[in-house]
Amino acid sequence: MITVNCPTCHAPVQWQPENAYRPFCSERCKLIDLGAWADEQHALPALPETPEEWDALHHD
Repeated sequence: MITVNCPTCHAPVQWQPENAYRPFCSERCKLIDLGAWADEQHALPALPETPEEWDALHHD
């Protein structure tokens, strides 16, 4: 059986279909992570969309 660490509290979590919250250990940890995304504490990098953004990125 595969075991991973909960991304929020780092508790060991068994990766199995019965675990509805995987990779989280609980609904609480899942909601904490969701709140962090909503507060923009997590972000995915994106490429600049305009020529001005490209210039700012490469000429600071």
